[in-house]
Amino acid sequence: MAFVIEPPVEPMLAKLAREFPVQPGLIFEPKWDGFRCLVFRSGDELYLQSRNAKPLLRYFPELRAPLLEGLPDRCVFDGELVVIADEGLSFDALQLRQHPADFRVRRLAEEIPATFVAFDVLAAEGEVLLDVPFATRRERLVAMARRWQRPLILTPATAAPAVGADWFDRFEGAGFDGVIAKPEGGRYEPGRRSLIKVKHERTCDCVVAGYRIHKDGAGVGSLLLGLHDDEGRLHHVGVAASLDAATRGSLLAVVEALREGALADHPWRDWAEFAAPGSVHDDPDAPEPRADRRMPGAGNRWNAAKDMSWLPVRRELVAEVAYEGLMGGRFRHNARLRRLRRDRDPESCTYRQLDAVTPNELSALLG
Repeated sequence: MAFVIEPPVEPMLAKLAREFPVQPGLIFEPKWDGFRCLVFRSGDELYLQSRNAKPLLRYFPELRAPLLEGLPDRCVFDGELVVIADEGLSFDALQLRQHPADFRVRRLAEEIPATFVAFDVLAAEGEVLLDVPFATRRERLVAMARRWQRPLILTPATAAPAVGADWFDRFEGAGFDGVIAKPEGGRYEPGRRSLIKVKHERTCDCVVAGYRIHKDGAGVGSLLLGLHDDEGRLHHVGVAASLDAATRGSLLAVVEALREGALADHPWRDWAEFAAPGSVHDDPDAPEPRADRRMPGAGNRWNAAKDMSWLPVRRELVAEVAYEGLMGGRFRHNARLRRLRRDRDPESCTYRQLDAVTPNELSALLG
């Protein structure tokens, strides 16, 4: 049976703003930290599409029945897949859901079920709504969502900038990325950055403990970052990536000069060898060599062929990076390199410099 709008559809995106928007005519929503998901329904046929146009339903089978029960026929919804824990959103748990083994998918669906958060509707009951103003689409959403219950929920929204700013400040501890602002009269524009997003951003100084070569083979693709705990152990907290071509090239000479003797006393030595090309790191059942600290090098769950090997360096370099949030002792998303800090001692790069975000109950936002 044909869908009223055939997938794939590029989701509408947002451009980043550093200042909170206060101009009239905007509707504010919390920015959920999950997997973007478009839901297509036609009769009993259901298709879930990721932001990069990949099918998602096989990873989230527990959502089939609730979506068929709660959504109207011949519809297309835009939203986010999230895992809601007691303390808020858990992106780490959500990442575990994309597992290649069917038996594991079924088990995870029971252990850490996902929730679909709807925040836009592109079509309903055969009517295409792409050109309908967002405020009207929102009214349609509210009417359809009155009988929903988890795992289907409607994102909160407000036209009051003060409320949106309050959400931005208060609910970071529940795992939210920030706030999205949508023009009341805006149409749904697939692939266009027609929305506004305001995201949390902080900076910290990290030890550069290794690097990966860029996928094109030219220059540094990412820097592996570490922070010391109170006992002086160096934990892997993430990577600084998305480097421009000039930076990739200039960094290569810097890190190559730190290669000699890097493994002699490297705290991640076992992981460097574990993640080397041709090692067992591509085997999802292979045991990790150490469990007393967070380290890099595990296989890539979404792309088993992706080379996750990395090159260790002597821990003499400090990088100032911008990050959006911390979860489980690691950056929630890739950090962005601001500059190298020749004036900083790597031993001074500890977790203590990070801002502590007080956890907030998600129920406070959802009412």
